[in-house]
Amino acid sequence: MGLLVDSNGEGGGGECGRNGGSWGGRNSLIRRKQVDSVHVKSGGHQLAKELTVPHLVAVGVGSTIGAGVYILVGTVAREHSGPALAISFLIAGIAAALSAFCYAELASRCPSAGSAYHYTYICIGEGVAWLVGWALILEYTIGGSAVARGISPNLALLFGGEGSLPAFIARQHIPALGLVVDPCAAILVVIVTGLLCVGIKESTVAQGIVTIANACAMIFVVVAGTYLGFKSGWTGYELPTGYFPFGVNGMLAGSATVFFAYIGFDSVASTAEEVKNPQRDLPLGIGASLSICCALYMLVSMVIVGLVPYYAMDPDTPISSAFASHGMQWAAYVITVGAVTALCSTLMGSILPQPRILMAMSRDGLLPPFLADINKKTQAPVKSTLATGICSAVLAFFMDVSELAGMVSVGTLVAFTMVAISVLIIRYVPPDEVPLPSSLRKSIDSVRLRHGRNSQEVKEDDPKTKINVSSSEESTKPLLEKVDIMVELPLIGKQLPLINYTLSEDNRRKVAAWTIMFTCVGVLLLTYSASDLALPSFLRYTLCGGGGILLLLGLIVLTCIDQDDARHTFGHTGGFLCPFVPVLPIVCILINVYLLINLEADTWARVAVWLLVGVVIYVFYGRSHSSLEDAVYVPVAHVDEIFRSSGN
Repeated sequence: MGLLVDSNGEGGGGECGRNGGSWGGRNSLIRRKQVDSVHVKSGGHQLAKELTVPHLVAVGVGSTIGAGVYILVGTVAREHSGPALAISFLIAGIAAALSAFCYAELASRCPSAGSAYHYTYICIGEGVAWLVGWALILEYTIGGSAVARGISPNLALLFGGEGSLPAFIARQHIPALGLVVDPCAAILVVIVTGLLCVGIKESTVAQGIVTIANACAMIFVVVAGTYLGFKSGWTGYELPTGYFPFGVNGMLAGSATVFFAYIGFDSVASTAEEVKNPQRDLPLGIGASLSICCALYMLVSMVIVGLVPYYAMDPDTPISSAFASHGMQWAAYVITVGAVTALCSTLMGSILPQPRILMAMSRDGLLPPFLADINKKTQAPVKSTLATGICSAVLAFFMDVSELAGMVSVGTLVAFTMVAISVLIIRYVPPDEVPLPSSLRKSIDSVRLRHGRNSQEVKEDDPKTKINVSSSEESTKPLLEKVDIMVELPLIGKQLPLINYTLSEDNRRKVAAWTIMFTCVGVLLLTYSASDLALPSFLRYTLCGGGGILLLLGLIVLTCIDQDDARHTFGHTGGFLCPFVPVLPIVCILINVYLLINLEADTWARVAVWLLVGVVIYVFYGRSHSSLEDAVYVPVAHVDEIFRSSGN
């Protein structure tokens, strides 16, 4: 291991010199930043640390439960699940929980703004982190605009139906431009943007109030529906087709559809820098949000499919029509209120994370610096919030983005996948070098010379260490080292030698890194071949078998080798630890990549254009303005000594 290497590939030796600066030297795409620590202080004022568990639950539940659930119940029951809809929601909730476990560990270890972008930058590299951040910007922009456009039709129902809204906020058709503008959507985005500029605590309290109203509407559906169900004998469950009319495959297909109803809990991770006690509160906030959403989804679905046979459900208004069929037409108003409040809370949850991602990318130099400014009074990223609000308001006013809604799923699933990969990296190959500013060059050189002199003295005094000095000799070391262990056998009173083959630390890291990479390749091959029915049978089965073998071997190897001891000290310690590693993250990667592969081709075409724009911006701006452009990489063990030497 070399003592240091800078971003231009100068200095250092050993492994650092051979690999282009380990993770951050010659190739800007794979340079990684440091977890925020006592030595890393962002310029300007800090975000306000105001959030506790109730605030996080409000953000998580409000961002997750949208008005879609009021429609999704009918569509999925009619086409996929039938009476087994609640099981579909349960399976989807378990699948979402896999990602939630990964988010919980990373959020508590690396509690900084930026969410998946931040974790990817630390664990994988700048190039992938840029694409994740760019995809998340697309997700929140399109998602917020789509939600805003959906509020005005539901709001009109409360005033008597379509066309009943006042003219100044009602939708207007402009024949000359072929557009349907929506002033109500734009006004709501502006209001939410202003609220977010006031402060994080005030905005989360407002979101909590709206979320409670939505939850009360769903509880009303459960309580009133249960009463009607017992009164009518639960006619929806007494069917000759049984509980699984579409079979288990239909129920699983329903799970894949309703999985997207759980998207939103990752908004909690984006507020990590504003949480008072992130190691404790972030995992609790993520877990509680997901649990509440799953419970509400299951209860509503169990009641509705019991009131009306699945094949008789109205696909557009399943809950309202279910109550109307039992003589409770007035319940439609309560359900409409729930839908409006759900959309309002989701709108706030969609706009809240994006300014923090813009701020994090700006701090790292990948976007213009003004987006990182934090207001002195409100301690909120006002400039990035205004930029987000203006873009979302303009888009919501002029465009019907419903057909672009699939692009939201791409950003979320890519983020989920990278977070799961980051957990594997932290556990098996956590970064062993960190970037320091070039202003510390003098202290770094001093420490380098000191440690270089010490290692030279050891080499001359101890002949046993000579085999580890030459890099050429290191490369010829066997993968497995033989260790002789004496085993005592009490029955015969003798000791017998037992030869044990073990991995050295360097070799263990190499094996783990390659295994993680081949596991991801196996997941991609397996999911692609299983999803693309147009492939020739021989090629399809070959790819499927090869991907399955790579995935299985990767799981076996990662299970057998030891995890890195440095995982205990990586980032902020004492937080949540993801259980069942490596099985849980690998299953999470498999599920998310499968869902990504099965998105429509039109969606991927649109996302490809957006990502291409992002690549151009990164090449011509972000790469050269990155805060790591002139960074010097040093071993983790020497960081504190370098800062002490610099007098900082």
